[in-house]
Amino acid sequence: MAPTHVLRCCQRGLAWIPVIFIALVVCWSYYAYVVELCLCKLTFVYLIFFHVSFVMFVWSYWKTIFTKPANPSKEFCLPKAEKERYEKEERPESQQEILWRAASTLPLYTRTGAGAIRYCDRCQVIKPDRCHHCSACDMCVLKMDHHCPWVNNCVGFSNYKFFILFLAYSLVYCLFIAATVLQYFIKFWTNELNNSAKFHVLFLFFVAAMFCISILSLFSYHLWLVGKNRSTIEAFRAPVFRTGSDKNGFSLGFRKNIAQVFGDQKQYWLLPIFTSQGDGLTFPTRLVNADAEQATVTLQPDSNKCPLSESQNRLLSNEQQANNAEDHLAENYVAENFLKSGKQGTHQSTFFSPCDPDMRFSTVLIPKNSAD
Repeated sequence: MAPTHVLRCCQRGLAWIPVIFIALVVCWSYYAYVVELCLCKLTFVYLIFFHVSFVMFVWSYWKTIFTKPANPSKEFCLPKAEKERYEKEERPESQQEILWRAASTLPLYTRTGAGAIRYCDRCQVIKPDRCHHCSACDMCVLKMDHHCPWVNNCVGFSNYKFFILFLAYSLVYCLFIAATVLQYFIKFWTNELNNSAKFHVLFLFFVAAMFCISILSLFSYHLWLVGKNRSTIEAFRAPVFRTGSDKNGFSLGFRKNIAQVFGDQKQYWLLPIFTSQGDGLTFPTRLVNADAEQATVTLQPDSNKCPLSESQNRLLSNEQQANNAEDHLAENYVAENFLKSGKQGTHQSTFFSPCDPDMRFSTVLIPKNSAD
């Protein structure tokens, strides 16, 4: 037990090395730019803009590092009696039955690839939508995006906005340094700088340019994810809903996707304060289209067994008339073409319950010339 505890402490200590490295580089860049360049060569205006970008960069970086990841609430934990039954059961089918009963009152819309309830055996909680277990932090994180070693923290619902601002302000910081130091970097090769500033100017430009290139690609990728309302995990593995996987299942349109991360009040978008929408447990989803090759029937789910969020109710009410019309045309088309075929036998269409895929509803069409 003791060696395991020591090993974990060593791992936690080593995980801070990237953060310490970034902190040392930032402190050195501040000294090199302010003391070696600004106070001797650059104007006071440069010094003001540098400090603004520096403060915003450090602020957002600090918030990204020290904001605790959000975890599932107690309502997603199994009751004590159900938990004991789950641990005693050896058959996966019986365990799933326990999870289905426990999840019947929870706002869950995603499933595993096999259509089962998403459950974390390590944390012993039913996973909310977009929640994943982080092996580095050893916990389930709400709307987990990834674990970033440069901040030594999980990037998820609680600090995703801070992470985006950290990338943005670090990019501005590096771009500003590289642009203003470029002229003195050129003078370095003509020996117009004194010996004390040569080292700082040379490495300051190279470090700023290197970080600028790497941050630009990462920042562009995460801006694309925000516009699509996806996490890094969902970009590689589409979330699975009741009707199947859909990579755009959580996309509400570009503007609403931006508001999901940055909030409705635009005056706070550029500040590293929490303004994201929701609670991290439930998310508005667009309607996932059913299989176009099958005739479908619109079933109103039981509110006690399949609760809908307010935003989902709005989506359902806005498209209810269109869906009913499409369903009516589909049913008439299937019936008309089958009756015209004049073949013996029956035709059966099976429909699945939107709340429980194990519940099925069947519709049987019998031709007029059938012997039965």
